[in-house]
Amino acid sequence: MTEPTPRVAIVGAGRLGGALATGFVVSGRYSEPEVVLCRRNVGALREFALRGHRTLPEAREAVVGARIVLVGVQPQEMDATLAQIAGALDPSQIVVTLAANVSTTAVSRALDGRVPVVRAMPNIAAALMQSMTCLAIADDADERTEAALRTVDELFGHVGGTEIVREDLMESATALGACGIAFFLRAVRAASQGGIQIGFHPDQALAIAARTAAGAAALAANGEVHPETLVDEVTTPRGCTIAGLNELEHSGFSSALVKGILTAAERAGGLYGK
Repeated sequence: MTEPTPRVAIVGAGRLGGALATGFVVSGRYSEPEVVLCRRNVGALREFALRGHRTLPEAREAVVGARIVLVGVQPQEMDATLAQIAGALDPSQIVVTLAANVSTTAVSRALDGRVPVVRAMPNIAAALMQSMTCLAIADDADERTEAALRTVDELFGHVGGTEIVREDLMESATALGACGIAFFLRAVRAASQGGIQIGFHPDQALAIAARTAAGAAALAANGEVHPETLVDEVTTPRGCTIAGLNELEHSGFSSALVKGILTAAERAGGLYGK
């Protein structure tokens, strides 16, 4: 039986790659057979194989025929992976790298310039179609690469919001948009712990904290009113909200989050070294 032609190949399908595969299918953009997943430990992809995805251990085989190739390996594995797939690519394909600190110039050079290269930094909320994906191409990109960017922008639009940024901001995008998921999850977890201490069952506390965070994020994402204006609208003189906010700031809440993002950005900038 002939295998269906893949539309997307995800090379280095770890947690993020799996979330993207799930989102592409749940959104209706692709069916399971159209999304191929690849990692050396192919047994770790058993769940996806059971859903109907083709799973492979060899990157070179996985990319054959795919319209878009997502390369999600760690930065230190990028050179070896690109060397494996270079000879199997043709000019009609698009390569999208998901790794921090690996420039489009370095990737294009490794692939002998035969395919357009786009950088993307999504996050694991793609599985729920709630990712924030930043996209970039080289500053001197040609028309072929600009067309590829539009195609990739459309693809990631099915799993959440997208933002096209300068390539020199992609490490910052990693810190704010990808690492940021962990930062905000930690904030939700901390809020739920506070909820437990004031009397809620752990499940209730987490549900209340998570839904409240989702509401706050929706208000901020709406963009009509600045977050600080919204904060002012829900604080009253001598009220409990302002008392809690002041305690958070006395404990360094905002500055700690800023420092965390700065530290993550600095670390993202040193992962590949080229």
